[in-house]
Amino acid sequence: MYTLLLVDDEEDVIEVIERKVSWEQIGFHVVGHAGNGFKALEMMEDMQPDVVMTDIRMPYMDGLELCSNIRQRFPATKLLLFTGFDDFEYAKEAVHLEIEEYILKPLNLAEITEVFKKLKTKLDDELNEKKNTDILKQYYAASLPVLQSNFYTTLIEGRIPENELGRYMSDYKISLEGPYYCCIIIHTSASQMPQGMDIRLLTVSVERQAQADLKERWNGRIFNYLGDTVMIAQLVQQEDISELTDECDRFCKYVNHVMGAKVTVGIGQVCEGIQELVSSYQSAREAVSYRVLYGSNRAINMTEVEPQRRISKDGDEGNELSYLFKMICIGKIEDVGTGC
Repeated sequence: MYTLLLVDDEEDVIEVIERKVSWEQIGFHVVGHAGNGFKALEMMEDMQPDVVMTDIRMPYMDGLELCSNIRQRFPATKLLLFTGFDDFEYAKEAVHLEIEEYILKPLNLAEITEVFKKLKTKLDDELNEKKNTDILKQYYAASLPVLQSNFYTTLIEGRIPENELGRYMSDYKISLEGPYYCCIIIHTSASQMPQGMDIRLLTVSVERQAQADLKERWNGRIFNYLGDTVMIAQLVQQEDISELTDECDRFCKYVNHVMGAKVTVGIGQVCEGIQELVSSYQSAREAVSYRVLYGSNRAINMTEVEPQRRISKDGDEGNELSYLFKMICIGKIEDVGTGC
């Protein structure tokens, strides 16, 4: 049922309209009637009807002035005018008021019924469209976590053009203030895990623990990529990387103690720009690969590994053999040739 407010200074006209038209059968309910525009506006505040049907000629405030006030304060309300023939052209000049229909006096009940049937169809269509829009908004809101995760994945792959970065972040409601960023990869070993445990369930448990232990402190954005948990950490200053490394190291030991999971956290290089996260991710991936040398159940910071790798590479024959062994373990074929 849509609600209707009738406005006319002639009570007998209102009585005829209210009594003679089968309102409920055509989907409307008359919630009130007013004898002038001022009274109608007062009633609008409380009732906020879907439709107002008003005469033009009334004391104190005529129908067009009333419609103008309603349009400003209650823009969704549908407006209908009934008027005498002499005022018809005058009423039609008020096109800016978006009047739904003009009904000429003397009033024809069959015509009124037909007008309101058409209006009911229009209101139904608008309501359905609004419901559909609301459903789409709800669906979009529910999809945001997936869209955000896809965005982070595409970001670390380096596939987001710089000129489109802002649009994506706005559309997906993503905020990355920085000013410094660092990618970390949390790798859960599938070969060293509690007996009878499913690696997928264990990885999810580790990710949930990361959400609890690391996300808030580092204003992190956590998502799953290639079977690992990845976090984009935001740092206030570059020196915070040491604290991040220590905290990740403690995290590895905690999940091993509580869940029996063997976890390695690879920590990539610190960068200043969001677009540079692709390099940070790549160095974090390389840091994880060093677990075959340094062992799992710990955090490996790539910035700490790099100097040791250069020393090993430039050292004596024993160090060269050690370096060669490292390169074979992590699959750096091009460096194997150099080491030889």
